[in-house]
Amino acid sequence: MDSERRGVTLGVLGVLIVGASVPVTGMLDGYPVITGQALRYALAGALLLAWARLRGQPMPLPGRRDWPALIALAATGMIGFQACLLFAQRYAEPGLVAAFLGGTPLVLALAAPLAKGKRPSWAPVAGAVLAGLGIAVLSGGGAARWQGLVLAALAMVCEALFTLLAVGVLERLGALATATWSCCAAGVGGAVVGTVADPSAAWVWPDGRELIALGYLTVVVTAIAFLLWYSAVSMLGADRAGVLVGLMPVSGLAVSLLLDMQDFRFSQLIGVALVSSGVVLGLRRERDELGALDVEVLDDVAADDSDHDRAHRPGEGDLLDELRPAVDRAQPQREIHGAERNRLANGDLAVLDPRRDRERLGDP
Repeated sequence: MDSERRGVTLGVLGVLIVGASVPVTGMLDGYPVITGQALRYALAGALLLAWARLRGQPMPLPGRRDWPALIALAATGMIGFQACLLFAQRYAEPGLVAAFLGGTPLVLALAAPLAKGKRPSWAPVAGAVLAGLGIAVLSGGGAARWQGLVLAALAMVCEALFTLLAVGVLERLGALATATWSCCAAGVGGAVVGTVADPSAAWVWPDGRELIALGYLTVVVTAIAFLLWYSAVSMLGADRAGVLVGLMPVSGLAVSLLLDMQDFRFSQLIGVALVSSGVVLGLRRERDELGALDVEVLDDVAADDSDHDRAHRPGEGDLLDELRPAVDRAQPQREIHGAERNRLANGDLAVLDPRRDRERLGDP
């Protein structure tokens, strides 16, 4: 399985797990919100550390650039998201909150490339719009007071930050370390905040039902699903992986129907079709990213071998005139022939347009 398909598979599994956990999360309604989440994340972090040690996989430590992002991620995308989601449902119907969360794929499709100084791609944006419409149809909307609207919007922002704040850390540390240290940060931070906010009721021992829910959320929804999701983001990019978020309410709907917690409506089929179409569209690559492009090693191309020597290639100029300066200067993220996302450091790879470059080099 190539990296593309593997990333899609991991991302789909991750969001389906989280979406299917909605009925389980409801089992913790009476448990302290912040400390309950802190306990879940701390235990998940410990499990991920144990998993890495068991596999003999190195666990890189966060650097000074990583801790601010990890702390912000824990505060917003983890503890903050759960708190906003819970409190929003006190002032708004669940359908309206779900409809707001349907905007998360669009936020990711726009914000992720803009954060890197790039233009958003049309496929993730169009796919996110379709997926958002499908989620709105699935949820059915609902009424809300102004507090519910604000909290639902904040929940959407927090959900997007869970991915956006992790992008840089993922590039430096990898998926396993990012999931592990973000869980540890959320566990420690949530424990402190929960204890200060409500010291008398912060650490109530869970009953049997709550203990089962905490165990499931810790192992499956946090440790496993977070690792799957961050692996998918590192392979697909935050904008394209973001459209997969649309599958969460589809998974939640399926579980609710199986458990007879919700009545079936024909409009739900329309919603599922819109979400599915949005996901398929959003995962498409633009033409200049397709696998038809050749990949060459710059050191080999820039070498003085007979196949690419200027003496054998008369003409208006040589492709090596463009490649050699970039290699010598080791400038990252340089653009050749309009191809983006190239790293032109010495020994790295460049994506070239095969037909145009063969013409310039004189190859048939």
